[in-house]
Formats: sequence, structure tokens, C-alpha cells
Amino acid sequence: MANIEAQGGQPSSVPALLRRNARKFGDAPAYREKEYGIWQSWTWTQTLAEVEALALGLLELGVNEGDFVAVIGRNRPALYWAMMAADMCGAIPVPLYQDANAEEMAYVMNHCGARFAVVGDQEQVDKILEVEEHLPEFERMVYLDPRGLRKYDHDALHEYNDVQDMGRKARDRHIKTIEAIEAKLDYDSTCIMLYTSGTTGKPKGVVLSNRNIIETAKSSSEFDNLRQTDDILAYLPMAWVGDFIFSVGQALWTGFCTNCPESAETLTVDLREIGPTYYFAPPRVFEMQLTNVMIRMEDASRFKKKLFDYFMAHARKVGPAILDGKEVGFADRMKYRLGELFIYGPLKNTLGLSRVRVGYTAGEAIGPEIFDFYRSLGINLKQLYGQTEATVFITAQPDGEVRSDTVGVTCPGVELKIADNGEVFYRSPGVFVEYYKNPESTADTKDAEGWVATGDAGFIEEGTGHLRIIDRAKDVGQMANGSLFAPKYVENKLKFFPNILEAVVFGNGRDECTAFINIDLTAVGSWAERNNIGYASYQELARHPQVMQAIQEHVEAVNASVAEDDMLSGCQVYRFVVLHKELDADDGELTRTRKVRRKIIAEKYDDIIAALYDGSKSVSTETEVTYEDGRKGSIKATLEVRDAKVLPVATKKLAAE
Repeated sequence: MANIEAQGGQPSSVPALLRRNARKFGDAPAYREKEYGIWQSWTWTQTLAEVEALALGLLELGVNEGDFVAVIGRNRPALYWAMMAADMCGAIPVPLYQDANAEEMAYVMNHCGARFAVVGDQEQVDKILEVEEHLPEFERMVYLDPRGLRKYDHDALHEYNDVQDMGRKARDRHIKTIEAIEAKLDYDSTCIMLYTSGTTGKPKGVVLSNRNIIETAKSSSEFDNLRQTDDILAYLPMAWVGDFIFSVGQALWTGFCTNCPESAETLTVDLREIGPTYYFAPPRVFEMQLTNVMIRMEDASRFKKKLFDYFMAHARKVGPAILDGKEVGFADRMKYRLGELFIYGPLKNTLGLSRVRVGYTAGEAIGPEIFDFYRSLGINLKQLYGQTEATVFITAQPDGEVRSDTVGVTCPGVELKIADNGEVFYRSPGVFVEYYKNPESTADTKDAEGWVATGDAGFIEEGTGHLRIIDRAKDVGQMANGSLFAPKYVENKLKFFPNILEAVVFGNGRDECTAFINIDLTAVGSWAERNNIGYASYQELARHPQVMQAIQEHVEAVNASVAEDDMLSGCQVYRFVVLHKELDADDGELTRTRKVRRKIIAEKYDDIIAALYDGSKSVSTETEVTYEDGRKGSIKATLEVRDAKVLPVATKKLAAE
């Protein structure tokens, strides 16, 4: 029924893959969701029936080929099915970040001209209704959770189950249309449009074809030997390309099961119950997990703490080597097995990572110590490098070649080259089609030969072929003395410490580097509780003398580490402030994927930056903030500006010579 790509005879669209899986895997689980504490499961056969019913219902509502359908909400099977159903109708799904505010949603929906939206609950309905008058092309909305929506005007509002029932009743009328549309879908048909995070401006719509999704899913699945029996936990934003390629692309290609947690609050419990075999998390998630482990160990008895420290020291020594299949002495192996019994096994079970066979982290650099901690437990955690425009995969680490300081080798089918200015370029079957309605940016990013500029600076190691990323190319600069300035390198080292949630380093074109620091309220709050230190707000805890001293020690430890790097030793932090508020996406300081918006931060806090460089010991400031309900307010604070010890790198080098 669905079009088949002649070359190799493999399915050439998402609906075709879904139909293949229903035939091939039938009664195997395809999607699971925990609701009211109970796991619900759908087989591939049932999934096809659910998707087809929704597609027929969307046609009945008036969805046409080429329409854009916004999909908004937390990870739920029904919302993944909505994206597949849109494809089945010849429409284009556009997932949006569920925590985006109404104005952000309005921009995306206006830009693509979305006529329809499928949303999760009342919160998303309300946000769209709030800006509906600014959406001239928008017509109808389908909602999944009916709670709180009974008294709403339902002229253009439809319950998800009702749309499916409508589709089942209209099957005879529309099934031929579905068949005709699917017969036309091929590798060059648009599969999905995803919006960039917008670190430097308005988000751009990245058009990805069936070729991009299927070829990337195929090659990445084969690279890591993903299996039909694997399980993945879908908890990352549905608007992020990684979630789509993992939870839809690879899931459809391999036939493995996608599991959706009940809520963000139950994620840890749900992770333990599922025990995924294939797992992805950005560095921040691994950092938070490790922070929670360390907090619990601080509260443990002295004996348990000593036992933990003893076996973890041994794990760091031999764990990664055992994981990579390298030769390790018999005594060390036996000791490691003992540690597995008492420490590593129970800890992995607590984290929900006992069954992980393939684990990945990406998005930004992960602290080497954090990375090595997980691998020392026997968790096959690796790094990959990618972006939306590549359908995620550019480089990845093969088993046996895993290191904390690289992002791996080129993925199958990917080519790399480094420009004279150090910027990384790639081309592959995953390269995006275009930026929607933006030919200028498309031409700036992708040349006529298909090479794409990543915007990142890096180099390929001789001999190993591994790629090392230094920083964003636009952020890499020079200090006044000509030495290299790479802020993210220093920021990632700072964020290794559990007490530090976020860091922003300044210094391009200046004599010295300075930094903003955000404390981690969970970690520092736990310390305060253990030490009977009361506090009424984030601001009060952040300026506590002992907290300030701890942050100073962390900054100086990072300076000592940075000083050892000949290329980046000029990036030591001379002065810093602990900010009076957390940097927040709602305030425009971070993207929805928690990437720092440097330009906005520099403009918003220019008075604090001035104090960092003019020798001031303190600075009084007032900052506008956005509350959860959308109201605006302000926070006033007087911040202490601290000096940090730096190492005289040049003197050390001269002495050595």
C-alpha cells in the first residue's frame, strides 16, 4: 500500500515503516505509558490502528496535504501518534516545546502557518487560545486530556478520542485518500519540521525529509547494534530533534519499545521500573543524578560512606578498562565484582540504569569526572555530536574507543572537514532540506555541495580520527594578549561541581576573564539543611559567606586545571559574582534546551559586567523577572564581587624552558 523505495526495497516513509512493523512485529510492544500508576501498553498492530483512526479523523476535520500540524505536550504515545498521523495525511508535524510561553508558540505557529494543533491538556489549550487572534491561519485544535475543558466552546475544539471515533466512522469515505497519499510519499517528502533553539535570534524551521529520518535511523541503529527487544524512556522535549530520532525514527526502524513516564515528578521511579537498555540524557541530567547520589552519601552513616569511597576509588581505577574489554588483573576483577555486589549494582538500580547497554550524552560537553564516574560503574555511556540540521548524528564514539575529551568518529555516511578558521563542516544523508521560508540562512549554512557549517570550532585528531570540539565558533575569540578565549571550556569545568548549576564566562578582547555563577539550589540547599543553616530565598542562600567561599574554591580549582592547558591557559577566571537569581528561559537568558544566550545576558547584566572589570568590590542591581503565571516583577540585590587566585602560566613556562 505505501510507497516502497526501489533501492534495497526498504520503506521510504514513516507511515510505510509503521505498516511494516505492524506486519513484522505484530504483537510486540511498541509504546507504553504510565497513567494513574499503571503501565498501559500498545502493540505495533494496535499502534497502527490508533494512528490510522486519528489520520482519518484529521482528514474529516479538513486537514489537507501540505498543512502544518502543531503538536504540543509532554511525552505521550498519543502525541507521537499525532505526528505519524499527520504524515499519513500528507501533512507536516511541527512539535513545539510544551514549556514555551504563548508568545513563543504564536511565533512558531504563525511562521509555519499551522491550521491545526494537537495538544496534551488544558494548559496548552489556554496558551493557544490566548494568542488565537494573532494566528490568522489557525482553525482547529485537538486535545488529549479533557480535564478542565468541559465548559469551553467546542466549535473548533475537539477531544482526541472523538476525532479517532470520527475517523473510524468515516473510514470508507477517506481510506482511499490515505492510500493515495501514502503511495506518493517517498524519500524526498517532508517528514517533520523542527525549530532551532534560537540562541542568536528567532528560531528557524528545519525541514527534514523521510530520507533524513530513515537513513539516519538506519545507520545509527546499526552503529550501536540496536535491537527490536530494546527499551527506551521518552522524557526529553518532543520538540527536540533527538527525541524524534530516538522515539520515532529509531523506534520505527528497529521496532523497539518507546516508554513514556507518567510525569516529570515520577520520572525517577518510572526510569527504575522500565530499566531502559538504550538511554540518552544531556549532561545536566547526569550531573543532577550524581549530585543526588553525593547528597545521599553525605547523609549516610560513616561506615557506608567509607565503603562507598573505597569501592568507588577502585571502580575509577579499573571499571572503564573492564567495560572496554581490556586486560585487568584477576585480583582487581574480583575486587570489582565485590564492589558490584555491594555498591555498583545497588547504585545503578537506584539510578534506573541497571540494564543500559548503550547510553549517550550530548548537547554540550560533559565534565570528564562525571563521565568517568558512570563508566566506572560499568554503564556504557558514550558521547555523540550532532545538531538539528544533521538529524542529530555527526560523530559518535564506537565501543572500545570511548574517551571523555572527544565526541567520537564520523557516523556512517558522514563526511567531516575543518575550515581554516577551525569551524567544523559536515555532509551526510541526514543533512536538512532547508530552513523554512529562509533561503538566505539556508544558503549561509549549507553550500551547493551539501556541506553544512556547524558553527562549532574543533579539530580532528591525527591517528585516531576523533573529533574534539573546543567551543561555539562565534564564541571563540582572543584575549587582549592574543591568547585563545573559549568560554564553554571553562564553564563546563565549573559546572562539574555539584554546587554550580550554571556559569557564564566573559573575556573576549579583554585582559582577563570573569564569570557569572548560579548555585545549584538542590545541592546547596541540602548542605544548608545538614548544617542547620536557615534561608528564605535563593538570593539569601547564594550570598551566604560559606557558600561564597565554597564557590571561590571551585573557581580556583578550575583555574589550576585550565592553567595546565597550553592552548587555553589564558582563560583563567580572575573575578566572579554569584548571581542573585537563576538564569531562566522564561526571562530570555536561556533557550528552552538550556543553552546560554550570551548576547542577551551581556546586555541585561551590563552593570554587573562593568563591576567585574572596574575593580568594584560590590554592585547593586535590579533585574526584571517573569513569574510562572506570566506576570513581570523585579529583584533588587547587592552582589559581592570576588577575586580568584590565578596561576602565573607564562612564568611557569619560561622557568620550564
